[in-house]
Amino acid sequence: MNDADAPFEVRDSHVHGLGAFATRDLRRGERLGFYAGRRWSAAEIERLDWDNALTYFFGLSDGSMIDGREGGNGTRHFNHSCAPNCAAYEVEDEDGRLQIAIEARRAIRVGEELFIDYSLDIGDEDPADFACHCGAPRCRGTMAAPPPPKKARRRG
Repeated sequence: MNDADAPFEVRDSHVHGLGAFATRDLRRGERLGFYAGRRWSAAEIERLDWDNALTYFFGLSDGSMIDGREGGNGTRHFNHSCAPNCAAYEVEDEDGRLQIAIEARRAIRVGEELFIDYSLDIGDEDPADFACHCGAPRCRGTMAAPPPPKKARRRG
């Protein structure tokens, strides 16, 4: 699917910079596209300069990364929300290469902005450095991944 066939358009967002907006009603489970861009191997990632404030990197489970700045498409403009209406997940293409598919998590009306939960892996960095402005009722205040649930302890 190329940008001309995509069921969304890119325009100004009230959340952050540019956003992606549905150009027609979307069904729950409908695939909206694949995240595109330059591929970086795990070894190449170690040498990257991370001083750029605006990034379009999407990490994959094999340690590689897709950089939407180079050769990317409109999916790079899906903004973050703590209550997203879309989901991004890994799939393999016919050659066994990992890619990121994005689909609607629920029915979406024409004109709605499309969001995914970035769930950033920030290591030991401060979650406050990755502030969220999504406005969701249960916004966690950060684009960082939520902490893992605490295990219940039995008292004996």
